[in-house]
Amino acid sequence: MTTEPIIEMRNIEKHFGAVIALNGVSFDIRPGECHCLLGDNGAGKSTFIKTMAGVHKPTGGEILFGGKAMHFDSPRDAMEAGIATVYQDLAMIPLMSVTRNFWMGREPIRKVGPFKFMDFKAANDVTMSEMRKMGINLRSPNQAVGTLSGGERQTVAIARAVHFGAKVLILDEPTSALGVRQTANVLSTIDRVRKTGIGIVFITHNVRHAMAVGDRFTVLNRGKTLGTAARGEITPEALQDLMAGGQEMAALEGSLGGTV
Repeated sequence: MTTEPIIEMRNIEKHFGAVIALNGVSFDIRPGECHCLLGDNGAGKSTFIKTMAGVHKPTGGEILFGGKAMHFDSPRDAMEAGIATVYQDLAMIPLMSVTRNFWMGREPIRKVGPFKFMDFKAANDVTMSEMRKMGINLRSPNQAVGTLSGGERQTVAIARAVHFGAKVLILDEPTSALGVRQTANVLSTIDRVRKTGIGIVFITHNVRHAMAVGDRFTVLNRGKTLGTAARGEITPEALQDLMAGGQEMAALEGSLGGTV
């Protein structure tokens, strides 16, 4: 793939006092690809994506967006540039409708004389249309978002980000708490979004889920990059071994007398 990256993170460092959370991490995402960021708990994945999303300012390194140096002073700066992040908590209110959650803070307005109201018809129509594009047929846009399955709520969050102009979509462990069928739905949604030309950063610790949709794979361990490989360059077993820290896993297998 020769397309120029949408965003490049070069030698990113992040210190919290004496704690070095990221130590020279490099990563890039290109249009229409799913770049998986893998690592065990404490590897630095969350700190890294929050740096990309404008939550944290890097201590060192540089961020290039469209080939130009960029400084994000806040998550809003990153969102305005086209970087959308779907965190594990999804930032949704369960008792509010799907439409309300979809449009939260960006409601379409209809004027009636001197008064302004939310245009519910337009909002409902767009919500239903965007969800259908993601393969979800809602019973009603007015149903409480809490009545949806975990996978469907993930899809609402992804559809919302796509509709509002995401160029890069960061997904933070979107399948970690889902069953098999819901996971399959979310992975299908990721594939649909990728085909629209949006770059996807898929954070996960599940190698099987990464291999299902990933184009490239980068592994973090204790704030450092262990390597990046493209699809076809690495097997699931080798990727799992890299995540686990090869020699440590081999030693564990030997001590337990079997396969871990």
